[in-house]
Amino acid sequence: MATILARQRKNGMRYTAQIRMTLSNGIIHTESQTFDKKSLAKIWAKKREVEFYDPDLLYKATMSGITIGQVLQLYIDVFSTNNPEQSFGRSKLAHIKQLITFPIAELDAIKVTPDKIVDHILERRKSGVVASTVNNDLIWLKNAFRSIKVVKRIPLNMSAIEEASEICRINKLVAKSDSRNRRPTLDELNRILTHYQNVSSRMKIPMVDIVLFAIFSARRQDEISRMLWKDLDKRTSTIIIRKMKHPRKKIDTKVLLTPEAMALIMQQPKVDGEERIFPLVSKSISTSFTRTCQKLEIEDLHFHDLRHETASWLFETGLNINQVANVTGHLSWSALKRYTHIHDYGIHDKYAGWKWRPVIA
Repeated sequence: MATILARQRKNGMRYTAQIRMTLSNGIIHTESQTFDKKSLAKIWAKKREVEFYDPDLLYKATMSGITIGQVLQLYIDVFSTNNPEQSFGRSKLAHIKQLITFPIAELDAIKVTPDKIVDHILERRKSGVVASTVNNDLIWLKNAFRSIKVVKRIPLNMSAIEEASEICRINKLVAKSDSRNRRPTLDELNRILTHYQNVSSRMKIPMVDIVLFAIFSARRQDEISRMLWKDLDKRTSTIIIRKMKHPRKKIDTKVLLTPEAMALIMQQPKVDGEERIFPLVSKSISTSFTRTCQKLEIEDLHFHDLRHETASWLFETGLNINQVANVTGHLSWSALKRYTHIHDYGIHDKYAGWKWRPVIA
């Protein structure tokens, strides 16, 4: 029911219309607005009461105040298992957490308008962030809004994100990531491996073996740190990669080990009570690799580029798609081709005679 309260102010009478509505679950929503004329207050109150006969509108009003930052945190909390980094992936989780620190996170997730989201993208671009990175801002916002809207039944304003995304795309503020085609040169690898060899006595991580294994196996850093002795089949030179990452799912995948990769595994010591072949922390591998590249002034080389390198090297030696996929673990050519950056030298072996190439028994 509506209540009209009259109050004497210095500039005359003011009329405050207040409505109070109760949902079936006991949630009470109160709303008020002040007018110069009593008739206007009555008109507004009657209009709002009629609108609130729509239960969805009343529920939306009671939920107002939830911020975008709270929605993003809910997304992490609801859809992560015991290890959020494994559920979302390290880069995605870090990006979402970064979004929570931006001013956009303070906006009302129900009342937010497209212009506010576009403002966020513009500010990010002005600060020097590239189009592909800010595009991820919109992607994770969409994912979080869509997921929490369904699971928590919160009437989030999906249309605001959709409209903002379209505006940003038309005006080229965002773009899809370019496929990386960075391959390490032999000189760069020589420098990296020489550095690791020189400091090996002070390191807990056998980075010489790790880098070489990545080059000749196409395994990601987290896969290397999770491989188990029990999953190794010496007879067929294969190993099962548990929960291997694929575009839409993670599944146990059997992959073929190149002779070089097999040789590196067989020279690893077996530690009592340890099931893993390389008992390491995944993040430590990339951290060490990144710092070493920076120290050696090797620009724009990531540990994941070594996976690209393996696929390209195998194709250059003359292997076909199926043979390369058996090593990399890709399930389709469309997924595999983005990892191939073949130099037009004909069939050749980049690592023929390379001093760091593992000795095959």
